[in-house]
Amino acid sequence: MFKKNKRISLLNYWTSRYLLTLFIGLAIISFISASWIRHTALENRLELMNFIAQETVYRLTDTTGINNAPTDGLPGFIGNRERFSMREIDPILYVVDVKGNVLTTNRPMPPGSTENVANLLNDEEGTKKIVLVSDGKKTVNYVVKKKIEKDNTVVGWVLVLEKKENLTKVQQAYGQLALLICTLAVLGWGAIYFLSKRLVRPIKQVAEAAKQVQEGNYAFDLPQNNKEQEVFELVTSFKEMANKLEQLERTRTELLAGVTHELKTPVTSISGLLQAVRDGVVTGKDAEEFIQMALLETTKMKTMVGDLLAFNSFAVDAIPVKLVAVNVNHLVRDAVAQWEVLDDEQNVRLEVHYLPEPVNVQADIVRIQQVFTNLLTNAKQAMQEGCVTITLKHKRDRVIIAVQDTGNGISQEDQAFIFERFYRGENKKYAVRGLGLGLPLSKMMAQSIGGDLRLVESNESGTCFEITLLKATTL
Repeated sequence: MFKKNKRISLLNYWTSRYLLTLFIGLAIISFISASWIRHTALENRLELMNFIAQETVYRLTDTTGINNAPTDGLPGFIGNRERFSMREIDPILYVVDVKGNVLTTNRPMPPGSTENVANLLNDEEGTKKIVLVSDGKKTVNYVVKKKIEKDNTVVGWVLVLEKKENLTKVQQAYGQLALLICTLAVLGWGAIYFLSKRLVRPIKQVAEAAKQVQEGNYAFDLPQNNKEQEVFELVTSFKEMANKLEQLERTRTELLAGVTHELKTPVTSISGLLQAVRDGVVTGKDAEEFIQMALLETTKMKTMVGDLLAFNSFAVDAIPVKLVAVNVNHLVRDAVAQWEVLDDEQNVRLEVHYLPEPVNVQADIVRIQQVFTNLLTNAKQAMQEGCVTITLKHKRDRVIIAVQDTGNGISQEDQAFIFERFYRGENKKYAVRGLGLGLPLSKMMAQSIGGDLRLVESNESGTCFEITLLKATTL
């Protein structure tokens, strides 16, 4: 037992997958943005610490007297954190001598600070990432070191120290980033929801219309004011397809009625003729003529039934095709000769223009003869007297056989339907009895051997059909 697949609506499908893609994309953007914000904040605050250290050295070594500070304290500007945008950080500043003794600092020194400060004087000045141990806990810090020189002699150091977690703390920026990401997520979801809803609406309307067509109802309305070109083409194409299906359904019903009538007519004739003979209405030679007429009607009905069986067999590929390589000139000559033998009334003149050199084509001889018989019979029915010209032309890998008559032609309205099964034109419907399977069957026979049959042109001067046959491959 097959498990039925669960279907979801197009709106849910697209919005859910777009949201998943959107959230993944925003998560990646958030991670990259947060990393960039942390890195930028760290760089900016390290530059600020460098500025503080450099400014401290300048004030301590200034000899003009304006910026001289007491030796037992820090310059007053260090405490003005607002001036240097130091709201997020509070670095420790040490002024030490060359031996590592702390001369002054901006806050009480925690235990072990003196030892840690002395260990920082081994390297050159600059910015360095260090790990300090305090009360058994390790912390990652950044230290900025600047020399205090007097008369080109190093007399001390200025150290600016801050924890990494304080330097990278950007809570306010994270909050703004989160607000921005959430806003983008909501706007993105809203956009895809309403756009998907707009796209789904005409598709649902087409689906509902398809259900009506399936039930045989072709009277439905589809809005054709869609701005999207693809949606407009979908709706318009479906509407045109439905109109054509309705037309074909109506034509099929009419043709079926016509076929029924065509089969009923000989049956009625046979029944009436035989009843007249049986009831003694006619006797002697008249009775023989009635019986002969009944046999003729029987032959016509057998022909129509045979056409039906042949067409159905070809439609389901039930008739095997026997392809042989044959000289196309001989093939046409034999087909024409056979038709002339079967034609009782020689009121049509045939002209055949053969190829100047022998060319072999692949064909089923019996099927090609049937195609020629049908085309020549149609040409004869289209004119009381005249000429049918058969012209062979050689083009690359194929041979084209043109059959041109001088009849009244096929009306413009009928030309689009002449290869439709059971279709009979207005000019032929009442003049010649048949099922309208000759041309459709001939086209199927031609296509079954790799060729084709098509109408080239038709007007008041005559009609031209072309049979295309493939050249035989030589091994």
